[in-house]
Amino acid sequence: MKADKNNILTEVRRYVIITFALLMMAFGWTGFLIPNHVLGGGVSGIATLIFYATGISTGISVFVINGILVLISLKVLGPSFGIKTVYSIIVASLFFSVLQHYITDPILAGTMSPLVDDKFLSAIIGGGLAGIAIGIAFTQGGSTGGTDIVAMMICKYRNISQGKVILFLDVIIIACSYFVVETDKIQTIIYGFVTMGICSYCIDLVLTGNKQSVQAFIFTSEPEKVAARIGNEMKRGVTLIKGTGWYTKREGDILMVVTHKRESQQILRIVKDEDPSAFMTMNMVMGAYGKGFEVIKN
Repeated sequence: MKADKNNILTEVRRYVIITFALLMMAFGWTGFLIPNHVLGGGVSGIATLIFYATGISTGISVFVINGILVLISLKVLGPSFGIKTVYSIIVASLFFSVLQHYITDPILAGTMSPLVDDKFLSAIIGGGLAGIAIGIAFTQGGSTGGTDIVAMMICKYRNISQGKVILFLDVIIIACSYFVVETDKIQTIIYGFVTMGICSYCIDLVLTGNKQSVQAFIFTSEPEKVAARIGNEMKRGVTLIKGTGWYTKREGDILMVVTHKRESQQILRIVKDEDPSAFMTMNMVMGAYGKGFEVIKN
């Protein structure tokens, strides 16, 4: 019963975080990118093009385009999309519509008012907010749909990476702004590529930062105490390695621990408490797989 309650609370927490991330993404677009005529990639970029050309709310376009893509994907890929994807599409569409309605110029009614009146700065802030938001949503099992769905469908029949497909689609979307935007066409495309680069970088930063691990080697005269505290307080495994000092010719125990980067400070505190004279090295690892870390995939 307690386990079920914990699972429910964990799932609720995930949805709250996803909702906040979607709000951040919509704010980045409606507050900085769209009003300054800076275009990004994905379905949000297509919706922005439609808004520039017809005046139709980006929220409506995001919902309709994603809805069509999900229906097509159900036939091509099967029912592989979870409830989080559908939830993300609906909530993102709602946030786009609401924010675009309220972020307007008080003098020119119905005209979107930029929060920052500088295209380059808006590209950085808007792209950064969108990238961080998408990365956060991914870490919680969410998805913004869009070109990710198209990439999955193409990759099912073609031997090409999803990243290349998404990049190709985003380049086409941004290039299409040349035919929609009336002034500063080349600048708009350049700022669009800046936005795309910032967004991609921030997504990778969030995802890799969330998964980064460290490997620590601890040379201490109190290996039992240090290992016991790491195991009891951090619930991490410790490997005991026998070693011999070349200079002293004395044998000693070396502790090897692999843990998440965010937990590295706790290891330092434990070692300092138990043996202030200990020697310790800590290195970043490319990946950690298995119990307590990433699942090994085929």
